[in-house]
Amino acid sequence: MDTQAMTQQVTTTKAMLTGPVILASGSAIRRNLLQGAGLSLHVQPAAIDERALEAKVPDRQPAELADALARAKARDVSRQNPDAWVIGADQVLDHDGTVLHKAAGRQEAAAKLARLQGSTHRLTSAACLARNGETLWTGHDSASLTMRPLTPAAIDAYLDKAGDAATRSVGAYRLEELGAALFDRIEGDYFTILGLPLLPLLAALRDNGIDPVTGGTTS
Repeated sequence: MDTQAMTQQVTTTKAMLTGPVILASGSAIRRNLLQGAGLSLHVQPAAIDERALEAKVPDRQPAELADALARAKARDVSRQNPDAWVIGADQVLDHDGTVLHKAAGRQEAAAKLARLQGSTHRLTSAACLARNGETLWTGHDSASLTMRPLTPAAIDAYLDKAGDAATRSVGAYRLEELGAALFDRIEGDYFTILGLPLLPLLAALRDNGIDPVTGGTTS
């Protein structure tokens, strides 16, 4: 398991659990991961200009960018919901030093897969826990994925079957679905690949009194 990129920052003060938990992301996968782990939450996607924020990150380093985006989302929604515990998250794909974004359509998805095929890329997923507009914790983790060589015909066949899913993920694939058939090897945490450093995030929630196992959550 690749854990060298895993970092975390925890404040020394801990507040009592008095408000709801909000996921500041419209990602159904992240919502399902958190709910599957027993967390009761609301969903309120953040409204931020991700590309504008990205332009402000020095050298566009993937870990710094993922952290910055996760913090911005968490703080945006946190300021609108006093006392709520807000989770922001983001994922960055780095291929040979270039950050790639979600494809706008099938043609871009095909071009992205043509670029990634036969090579290794890196996914960095970050999460942030905020309350009253302040960051309580930020953490990220990275995973490396090696895509097998793909012919243009194979890419077209994949996109025919994957449908809209190819434009809803940063890599134009979903590893938990048909996308798994595109890879030779992965190194890293499965949850990180899906878009969330789940275990460190759950630990941060427990540190702040939110434990789905013992019932320390709100609805």
